[in-house]
This record gives sequence, C-alpha cells and structure tokens, in this order.
Amino acid sequence: MAHPITSEEAQTLALKALAFLASEPERLEPFLAATGLGPATLRSAAQEPGFLLGVLDHLCASDSLLLEFAGNLSLKPEMVAQAREVLAGPPEAYEP
Repeated sequence: MAHPITSEEAQTLALKALAFLASEPERLEPFLAATGLGPATLRSAAQEPGFLLGVLDHLCASDSLLLEFAGNLSLKPEMVAQAREVLAGPPEAYEP
C-alpha cells in the first residue's frame, strides 16, 4: 500500500505538471485560455495560493493529458488525483 502523499510532494508533482504543460504549446495554450493568464503572467500567478491546485484540476479534466503526464513519470494517475486532493485541503463543513 502506498504512503499518503505529503503537501510538499503534492506541490512538487503540481510543479512537474506545470512544466509538462509548458513544454508543448499545444498543451499550454488551452491551460492559459482556461485560466485567462498569458505567458508573461504565468510565473507570477504560480506564486499565488491555489494556482498549483488549478494546474492539477486542468490536468485531471483531460484523460489524455492525465495519462500522458502520469506515464511520463511512471506514476499511477490516481497519484495525481491524490495530490490534487491534498492541495485542495479538507472539505469545508456544511452549515445550513
């Protein structure tokens, strides 16, 4: 059984996912369009809380991207989903 992923490991995986997206214009352009960012603002946006979660959200929204990324790192796609959950934090309590 695999150990639970730490916050640091989740952040590292998300940074690798960002590098994966940025390595090919055909991967990066849809991400920029979805986020409203431009190439010039990407680096500063990467410092914002929640940005890395957005990277993993984008990756998890496309089976082909997710499988290609996970395959490149020899990871199970579930590890990416687990990293996304760690970055998202615990669900907020519902109060009616």
